[in-house]
Amino acid sequence: MSDTFSARLRAASWQDHQAAESQRYVSALVAGELPRQRYADLVAQHYFIYQVLEEAADAMRDDPLAGGFVDDRLTRLPALEADLAYLLGPDWAGRIAPNLATRRYVARMQEVCFTFAPAFIAHHYTRYLGDLSGGLFIGRQVAQTYELTEEGGVAFYHFAGIDDPRGYKNAYRARLDALPLDVTAEAALVGEVAVAYRHNSAVLAELGQEQEPKPVAPESMESAA
Repeated sequence: MSDTFSARLRAASWQDHQAAESQRYVSALVAGELPRQRYADLVAQHYFIYQVLEEAADAMRDDPLAGGFVDDRLTRLPALEADLAYLLGPDWAGRIAPNLATRRYVARMQEVCFTFAPAFIAHHYTRYLGDLSGGLFIGRQVAQTYELTEEGGVAFYHFAGIDDPRGYKNAYRARLDALPLDVTAEAALVGEVAVAYRHNSAVLAELGQEQEPKPVAPESMESAA
């Protein structure tokens, strides 16, 4: 097994990664068990998350550690805006709001990603490498299930400037391996990846809870009888 930093990071975050991917909401979405509006709910939460992450990328563009990871080919916000316009209509901005888990996720990124390079890299890694891995599969499945296209509803999952996702991810991991991190900074980055995955899982869990039927109070049942 490789002893590179990227390999250690992947191993350390594997369980958190699996926990996020195994959320009931994700499996139901991929299986086509949810109405299309529930997919639009995910797009809306992504919009708020990437809005902050990409503001942080602009702020960290010249940072000696973080700047090498900022790549405009990864930018997702315009695609998310196009997807929301397609799914919800031209008034989409007034029809979406972050759920509680998303607000907490965004608050964490606002706290750490604009000034601390290891934390920014951790959130950047968690989101974009995920987008270029399992995210591509989810995009294909959602497009097929809900009859969406790159031009209509799933632009988020298409990286026009990246023809070889595998090669891009390999190059990204090489940049991680080349980071001149001391023990403290490395531990901070690994720890923040775990934080990012937990926030992502919480967002998906809350979306999943929104799909569950609401329990009927006893008095409501009596009045309906």
